[in-house]
Amino acid sequence: MIRIRFTAADFARVRLAPRPAPLQELNAALAMMCRRDDELLFGRWRQRLLRSLPGAVEPLADLVPAAAAPRFLDVFSDDLKEGLDTVRAAPPGLVRSEIERVYAACPSPAPLWIRDLHRGDADAWHRLRRAQQAAFEAVLRPVWPLVQDLHQAEFTRHALTVAEHGVGAALRALVPGSLLHRDVWEFEGRGEEDIELGGRGVLLLPTFHWTGPPITADLPGHPLALTYPAGPGLPLPPTGAADRQDALAGVLGRTRVDLLLLLAQEHTTSALARRVGVSNATVSAHTAALRGAGLITTVRAGRAVLHRRTDLGSLLVRRHGEG
Repeated sequence: MIRIRFTAADFARVRLAPRPAPLQELNAALAMMCRRDDELLFGRWRQRLLRSLPGAVEPLADLVPAAAAPRFLDVFSDDLKEGLDTVRAAPPGLVRSEIERVYAACPSPAPLWIRDLHRGDADAWHRLRRAQQAAFEAVLRPVWPLVQDLHQAEFTRHALTVAEHGVGAALRALVPGSLLHRDVWEFEGRGEEDIELGGRGVLLLPTFHWTGPPITADLPGHPLALTYPAGPGLPLPPTGAADRQDALAGVLGRTRVDLLLLLAQEHTTSALARRVGVSNATVSAHTAALRGAGLITTVRAGRAVLHRRTDLGSLLVRRHGEG
């Protein structure tokens, strides 16, 4: 359980990152690649990445000998080069303590280059930078325009929620199932954390390659950074327009893709059922799933139920071959 304790100053310093952070999105993608759940959605993607990763990426595995990565890799710059420079500029004491922390529970000794990194060797730092750059090019570069589009839609959605309903409503919507009791925001997470913000504020960063619980990065002297799963979490490779729709159908199912395409215009449940050729109950089940992923909205108008695609849903189908 994660508990984040706010002051009045912290509520005033809650902000959503206006652009995606290349290195943090990379961290999320690599963490997702190493998991073994959600095989239906991510199995083929994991296999493809594992086959395509260049050898230069291998040192990154040495930095995560167990489940936890060193905190000096948590960088939230929206520019790749600046992010890589920020990693290199991490305080030596933090680098040493974090390497010692992640290897404390590891039965095998650290590789030689990790020991060199621990003592600040320039060649070891160059090796790490080359590994991060190569990983970004292999994992994220092909889909980075889609990540940027999805991030913009997420940013807009939460900005509207804050404007209409306030920061508290936005926080609750951001992590489904979370609770905000006065000054404590509480939600399920990895392990137990009780974080006192003390006026530092919070940076909220959506990721589109992670479906697990939100991830906190609590670095001294910085706002608490919270990376949370957003949107459908579909790391699809760029392909031709027809192939992209087929790939999307392979993940969502053909009926749900057909519904998304139709919902560029508002439709009732019964109208969708007629157009797609299924029962009303089947449409209701599919629209519930699409609504839960933030891809459509549903409102009641008298006895009718009206569905329409959200901006996020429109971005998804547009990037995968609509029209």
